[in-house]
Amino acid sequence: MRYQGKITNWKDDQGFGFVTPNGGGQKAFVHIKAFSNSSSRPIDGDLITYELATDEKRRFCAKNIRFAGEPASSSAPNKISSLATSFSILFCVFLALLALIGLLPLALIGVYLAASTITFLAYAIDKSAAQNNRWRTKESTLHLFGLAGGWPGALLAQKTLLHKSKKEEFQTVFWTTVIANCFTLGWLLTTKSGSTFLSSILGQVA
Repeated sequence: MRYQGKITNWKDDQGFGFVTPNGGGQKAFVHIKAFSNSSSRPIDGDLITYELATDEKRRFCAKNIRFAGEPASSSAPNKISSLATSFSILFCVFLALLALIGLLPLALIGVYLAASTITFLAYAIDKSAAQNNRWRTKESTLHLFGLAGGWPGALLAQKTLLHKSKKEEFQTVFWTTVIANCFTLGWLLTTKSGSTFLSSILGQVA
C-alpha cells in the first residue's frame, strides 16, 4: 500500500528527514537512498508517495519513495544521464588521442583540466550555499566556466552532487555552451585561422 505525505525536518547534508502522512498519523523516517529516482533531492514541504515499513529497531520508515506526480518508471532521465556521461568520457578520450598523435597541444589539455576543476568547485560551492542559505553563484557564471572548457567538470558535478541536473532551463543553456565549446575546438584544430589564433593564445599563456 502506498501513502502520501509531506517531507519535514529534512537535513540535506546528512540525507535524511521524516515524512508526515496526509490526514495525520505516524511519522516515518526518510533516507535519500530510499528514493526510487535519486536525480533530485527533497526539501521540506515536498509531497511524496511511499510504502511504509519498519527497520530492525521496529521504527517506521519509508521505502520506494517517489515525488508526488512522478511516474513509477524514470528510465528516460537515467538514459539521458548515461548518454551525457558517455559523451564526456568519449570527448576526454578523443582529446587524449589527439594529444598523443601530436594534433593537439598538451597545453590545451591543461586548460580543459584546470577549467573543469574550477567549474566542479564552483558547483560544489553553489550547492553548499543553496543548502545553507548563503550567497549563490550566478548561473551565468557557471555557464561561462562551462563555455571556457569546464563543461566536463560541470557534468561530473551535476552527476555526483545532484546540482542543477533537473532544471530544464539551466540544462538547455548548459548544453548550448557544450556545443559551442566543441565547435570552437573544431575551428581551432581544423582551420588555419583557428590554428594561428590558438598558437597566439597559448604563446601568451606560456
